[in-house]
Amino acid sequence: MKGRKKLMFIGMLFAVTLSRAQDIAINPALLKESWSASWITKPGAAQREYGVYHFRKHFSLPAVPASFVVHLSADNRYRLFVNGQPVCSGPARGDLFNWYFESLDIARYLKQGNNVIAAEVWNMGALAPVAQISNQTGFLMQGNTLAESMVNTDDSWKVLQNKAYSPTSLDNGERLRAYMVVGPGDHVKGDVYPWGWEMPGFDDASWIAAKGIAAPVPVGYGTDNLWTLKPRNIPLFTEHISRFSSIRRSTDNIASAGFLTGKQPIKISAHQTVKILLDHEVNCIGYPELRVTGGKGALIKLTYAEALVDKDRNKGNRNEIDGKEIIGNYDVFIAEGGRGRRFRPLWLRTYRYVEMEISTGDEALLIDDFYGMMTGYPLEMKASFSSSDPSLEEIWKVGWRTAQLCAGDLYYDCPYYEQLQYTGDSRIQALISLYLTGDDRLMRKAILDFYHSRTPEGLTQGRYPSNRLQIIPPFSLFWVSMIHDYWMHKRDDEFVRQFLPAINEVMSWYMERRDAAIGMLGPMKWWNFTDWDNFDDWGVAPGAAHGGSAIISLQAAYTMDQAAELFSAFGKSAEGSGFLNAAELLKSATYRKCYDPAKGLLGDTPDQSSFSQHAGIWAILSGTVKNMQAKELMQRLLSDQSIGQVTFFYRFYLAQAMKKAGVADQYYGQLGPWRKMLALGLSTFAEKPEPARSDCHAWSASPDYDFLSTICGIMPDAPGFKKVRIAPALAGLKWIKGNMPHPDGMISVAVKRNAKDSGIKAIVVLPEKLEGVFVWMGKEIKLHGGKQEFNL
Repeated sequence: MKGRKKLMFIGMLFAVTLSRAQDIAINPALLKESWSASWITKPGAAQREYGVYHFRKHFSLPAVPASFVVHLSADNRYRLFVNGQPVCSGPARGDLFNWYFESLDIARYLKQGNNVIAAEVWNMGALAPVAQISNQTGFLMQGNTLAESMVNTDDSWKVLQNKAYSPTSLDNGERLRAYMVVGPGDHVKGDVYPWGWEMPGFDDASWIAAKGIAAPVPVGYGTDNLWTLKPRNIPLFTEHISRFSSIRRSTDNIASAGFLTGKQPIKISAHQTVKILLDHEVNCIGYPELRVTGGKGALIKLTYAEALVDKDRNKGNRNEIDGKEIIGNYDVFIAEGGRGRRFRPLWLRTYRYVEMEISTGDEALLIDDFYGMMTGYPLEMKASFSSSDPSLEEIWKVGWRTAQLCAGDLYYDCPYYEQLQYTGDSRIQALISLYLTGDDRLMRKAILDFYHSRTPEGLTQGRYPSNRLQIIPPFSLFWVSMIHDYWMHKRDDEFVRQFLPAINEVMSWYMERRDAAIGMLGPMKWWNFTDWDNFDDWGVAPGAAHGGSAIISLQAAYTMDQAAELFSAFGKSAEGSGFLNAAELLKSATYRKCYDPAKGLLGDTPDQSSFSQHAGIWAILSGTVKNMQAKELMQRLLSDQSIGQVTFFYRFYLAQAMKKAGVADQYYGQLGPWRKMLALGLSTFAEKPEPARSDCHAWSASPDYDFLSTICGIMPDAPGFKKVRIAPALAGLKWIKGNMPHPDGMISVAVKRNAKDSGIKAIVVLPEKLEGVFVWMGKEIKLHGGKQEFNL
């Protein structure tokens, strides 16, 4: 029990330190000129190949200072220790022009007399995650002022390459038969590992002096830069312990329930092979930590998975394990016989299930403990939702967990397979963040990341940061929509204004591709992904390759209207009028060429060889069809199962179109896909209907936004959320309650049907300075700041 208490204390201390660090003031001089520190590396090491390195610096203090601020970064990544205590991990991912550094006050870790700062730095080389942009191996620390300059990185630092590490698998994707690009697992030989390297008493006499490789410079300065530095623009992350819920199976029942609490170690005799399957009960992301004693030469393999699979690799019900095996990313640790040895992978692991496969040699092994240190972007739930249907609370809870696991230093599309930030996913994720937490910092970073990704053609990349080029033209449209969302929900005109030239480039790219002969968009370059399942194997909309795509033409028109609003708001009405005119040309031509009056639907292309919900959705959202025609079209989209159906990604847009068409009440009846996922035992929402690759995919958490924006009906009615429109859509619900953060405070909505369903009673509480309108059955009531009650 003592050991467990100690671990929990360390975790809490770590969290407190990091939460304070985000408020550090940076010396202004460091943002305007070269730093006095140097980027350092190990002399003679292959600078762009796989390697793990340890850096150490001894220094002495006459007294513990009140403050000791440092700034640090690394390529690829680092983990910092001060006097043996873990302090910080980083850097937040960016690119070489925007290489982020962390700032923190380490005074609380220092002591009078001798001190040691130590950093673990690793470079995955060619095996790095696709989200990892890199130049070469490097580490950097700069004191904020002259008082902290004694720790500046230079040749007074010592370095050791840790030869214990090697990658476990060169291609996890091939093994999993899926696109998996998060990097390899770790293979660690305990008898080579320099145990205690981060501790003050460690003997580093044999370590060599680090080598300076480049002068660190901030954005806008320097020349011949290897990295151009920028302050981290999101909070530092916390860690907390999370233990497994159950042991689902183990060889000869060797593992008891006491092991789950850290109270009862598992003893494995010499020359024995055992397997232990642990279930965390819900999907999670963090750093697994394994502690062992003895067992020299024992091999411990840790395999991580979101679900087990049968002989045909089908997942089925995620709670069931009979007749199933685990296939996934894995780590290997080979024990060297010491006491209390700790294995922790260099990078995050995502898992619900972990299988421990252990083979001992001539010595018995004691598994002292195994748990996870959960981490990620510190989203803080401030919203709430409840209703007369308690099953919605489970959808809300699982959606929130999905959003949390997909928020790191980027908006991950999925934490297990990719950890890549895609614009199509990020737009939905950002709205969830705004509605549930009010925190816009990760949204701002995502908008900036895609801004930095722009190509010479004027498009943003489809995902970024990324060390491989991928362009998805419709995702550039989502980026513009994401900026429009920010403008409508937050209040920072200067942040928005900087993107207008880039928005103009995106819009111009589309306007130049209008085919005058048909009036719609002509042949489209790159990967024009729309949605899974109902198009070709790559999810490309019909007509994208050869021209005449109704889906992309109308999405472009929708986005041009949003761009026109932005440009007009910032005094560029001429450009705004140009976008409006271009949008109207696309709308009228697409309707004229693709609308089938007999079916009452828009074809995906002018030949009307296929129809889909997607084309109808954009017809409604773009205003190509309006009023009663929009309502009739939506009814056909919801009832006609013969047309191409949306999957989870586009269900977000289906919900928006239902609201635009005036049939938001039918949203409640569209939650079947989420109920099916819960029935299959998913603890996070999947990428697409079965068979699903990813069991945790951010775009599928959209109900958490929809419950507040559609069922409760809370929407901004003016830029900056300076007005609110509340139009509840109860459908079969007897009552609803919702609370959400707003720039001026909290919005609270409670609506209850009268006993005979003849009307409603509503209670609305708005921030004092906020005004708006409440809409019910065609009636509008003006809202003011404070509390108001009324019957309708």
